[in-house]
Amino acid sequence: MKETRSVRKIILTVIMFAISLLFLMPFFWMLSASFKPESEVFNFPIQWIPTHWNAIPNYKEVWLGKYPFYLYYWNSIKVTVITTLISVVFSSMAAYGFAKIPFKGSKWLFLIVLTTYMIPGQAVLVPQFILYRFIGLFDNHIGYILLSDFSVLGTFMLRQFFMGSHNDFIESAKIDGAGHWRIFWSIAAPLARPAIATYAILRFIWTWNDYQNGLIFLRTDKLFTIQLAMQKFTSLSGEFYSLIMAAAVSAILPPLIIFIIGQKSVIEGIAVGGVKG
Repeated sequence: MKETRSVRKIILTVIMFAISLLFLMPFFWMLSASFKPESEVFNFPIQWIPTHWNAIPNYKEVWLGKYPFYLYYWNSIKVTVITTLISVVFSSMAAYGFAKIPFKGSKWLFLIVLTTYMIPGQAVLVPQFILYRFIGLFDNHIGYILLSDFSVLGTFMLRQFFMGSHNDFIESAKIDGAGHWRIFWSIAAPLARPAIATYAILRFIWTWNDYQNGLIFLRTDKLFTIQLAMQKFTSLSGEFYSLIMAAAVSAILPPLIIFIIGQKSVIEGIAVGGVKG
């Protein structure tokens, strides 16, 4: 029986490895094309390893050319990091309040908050646009950051985790005289580290990949994020696929690195959340 299970496990591992390679082939092709001169991008059969390397000129044109990616990278990093930090703090505090601080009407208030998630983002774009123009937050990074600072989904995710955690530590802290502010930062937040890390990574990726809000609320070229820069770069360099692939590789590297670094926390957060129901 043990030998049969081992053989099945090996076969399943080989099959999953083959499927993963199949899904990764477009990324490998994109990476390979970004290193090639334009004349070799569409050679058939595909040359996965370039015969003539043109990586430095391609990436130099992307990063330091007419539309320098270093500026758009800085914009995206600034907006994404600040948005992620603020959203994680606000969502975790709101989640703790709904889960661990009983007050009259809390369930109804949470239901109202949750109901807003059912409204498509596109439905409120026009009112948001008019409001931002009126209060002076249009076409600047402060207004753009405020768009994603408050997340109903993040509050719901973290509330479910807090609901499943035991109250023993919190009750002990209350007996010792700690208030909710101290309990949240010293006890509840550390206990929820896997769930908070999971949401932080997801929030980072969502904000980094956001195209719609940037397209609507940013107009000045120097304020563009990497997604808007990609669209502009593609429209101006549409006939040079090696440059487009170099720009695409540059655009996806940060979320890829963040996920690789934090995948352990993501898996742990999902597993803990699944166990807690």
